Amino acid sequence: MGVWWDSGGMLRGSFDGDAELYERARPRYPAGLVEALGRQAGLGAGSRVLEVAPGTGQLSVPLARTGSALTAVELGPALAAVARRNLAPYPRAHVEVAEFEAWALPPEPYDLVVCATAFHWLDPAVRVPKMRDALRAGGILAVVTTEHVAGGSSEFWVEVQECYERWDPDATEPGLRLPEESTVRTDTGEIERADRLGPVTVRRFSRDITYTADQYIDVLRTYSGHRALDEDTRDGLLGCVRELIERRHGGVIVKRYLHELITAPAR
Repeated sequence: MGVWWDSGGMLRGSFDGDAELYERARPRYPAGLVEALGRQAGLGAGSRVLEVAPGTGQLSVPLARTGSALTAVELGPALAAVARRNLAPYPRAHVEVAEFEAWALPPEPYDLVVCATAFHWLDPAVRVPKMRDALRAGGILAVVTTEHVAGGSSEFWVEVQECYERWDPDATEPGLRLPEESTVRTDTGEIERADRLGPVTVRRFSRDITYTADQYIDVLRTYSGHRALDEDTRDGLLGCVRELIERRHGGVIVKRYLHELITAPAR
């Protein structure tokens, strides 16, 4: 965890460039994951939750449905605006625009501090200690990761590699294949070594999502690596992917995601 953090903030700030696309394209989290998190943290009407880097609220909304008082700290103002819109039905939820690393923690601690699919964008020197500082004793620190794993339309994921080798060869490992779910090992050492945190627990939730060509291209347009490409390269790459889906896979593919819920109680 943490290998993708860029201290300049250019990549992690890129998501704010098209918040509506991010809202439309990015998948929500499995109900089982949300339920497991809510049970472990004991969420309910009396709970206080801090979410770090919520994006447009993919996890925020189900957390708000528990009746908890939710504070979401989002770096991007456009993403935050969409999150506020999604959270409008929940008066106990609010969104603040700030860099978490510089955001002043309130005096009252939280029962849950969670970061979903954004932990790697946070400063490694700050993220875990500050998340722990925000918790009451017995509260839960939670990190949700998202991995792309083998499964779904297996042939497509082999064939699409040729598009990346052609259009983005410098950043593409030749012959790269998606990992099998059983081989994915998330490094939890940073949390395990942290002061004032108890034993780490990891729960896994996998699922398949079906995409049309248009839907999958939208997903790719939200990824930082694709957004960082120059326009001609990006258009060529996405055109190659679209053609592959439409001509060889009947216009529809299935992608398998693996979500890990990593938690530790505050001592």
